[in-house]
Amino acid sequence: MNNNVKQPELADIFHKYGADYRRSHCLSTEQSRTMHHIQVCRTAALGGHSEACDHCGFKQNSYNSCRDRHCPKCQTLVKEKWLNSRKSELLPCPYFHNVFTLPHELNPLILNNKKIMLAMLFAATKETLQVFAADPQWRLVGQLGFISVLHTWNQKLMDHFHLHCIIPAGVLSFDKTRWVAARDKYLFRVESLAKEFRKRYLNKLEKIYEQEKLCFHGRASGFADKQVFIQLIKTLKDKQWITYSKQPFGGPEQVLEYLGRYTHRVAITNNRIVSIEDGRVTFSYCDRSDENKIKESPVKAEEFIRRFLLHILPSGFMKIRYYGFLAHANKKATIPLLRQLINPDAEIAEKITETVEEIMLRLTGVDLSLCPECGKGKMVHVEDLPNLLLDTS
Repeated sequence: MNNNVKQPELADIFHKYGADYRRSHCLSTEQSRTMHHIQVCRTAALGGHSEACDHCGFKQNSYNSCRDRHCPKCQTLVKEKWLNSRKSELLPCPYFHNVFTLPHELNPLILNNKKIMLAMLFAATKETLQVFAADPQWRLVGQLGFISVLHTWNQKLMDHFHLHCIIPAGVLSFDKTRWVAARDKYLFRVESLAKEFRKRYLNKLEKIYEQEKLCFHGRASGFADKQVFIQLIKTLKDKQWITYSKQPFGGPEQVLEYLGRYTHRVAITNNRIVSIEDGRVTFSYCDRSDENKIKESPVKAEEFIRRFLLHILPSGFMKIRYYGFLAHANKKATIPLLRQLINPDAEIAEKITETVEEIMLRLTGVDLSLCPECGKGKMVHVEDLPNLLLDTS
């Protein structure tokens, strides 16, 4: 890309085509709010401060971020702060990465009922893993601890609902006296996990259907007919569900790096947007079916916005959750205990306190406090700039 040409951004798409999209589509409160946040992120609308160089007098404005969890500009710092907090919770053992995926036949129902059906995905996954951990046939018999991260997209921004689970390779015995290490190559057999996961999710789905807790609109409207729903359940019971397991990580350092790739991702980052012109958006994607080659996909702007908005989560819905001995209620006591049980001599990573400037210097090598004009002076806060929006919520 020509260095003189500005990198297209998601905000540019919303500025150019967002108003037309709003007029022709019915948006949820969360979708409308997210579009607005991304459009005003790091602009004068959200206020900020002015600063000047104490050497050459150069002046510039620095504007506030929207802090929306779906905004591609706002996740780097959030991710780094989250990873820093996790450093002090890592265990001196290998980790597994398991993925639990919902069949695409459920997508219309999920899009109508995100909060309840995605909560069921977390619950069915948690139950499946803990049942296996307690079962003697898997020779562990104890409690797992793990972090689950929800993703709702594939590389082309289509709806693809799956859960990434990062799992220390072993269990804490139920009497809390032993660490029982897992096998070297796998935690549990993925085929067996898939069957249990399928059974538990479908049981929950049938129950909420009988309790009339589901909504049926658009592509999901046909499932309001009980016979159609029963046929869906039958189809899904006969279908092989997908669970996936990677080889375990070598240790805590690799796990931290890997967590960074998954936890605070948004559906698409700005660097994947190639061009915006003639009513079309072209973006890059990794084609998993063709040796992970990077390709480009041109779509109508309206379709691009539709796809992006598929992935806006309900307000307050937690996309990262902690279970077992890593649950918030347990980890203060269990993490020190497990470190003693696994390897009391292992080095423990310390949680560090960093400013925004220090984080950016570490990540990019750019000193934000240094004057971009003369490269000698420091940028000093001059005055606050007002937030021009009465309500950005």
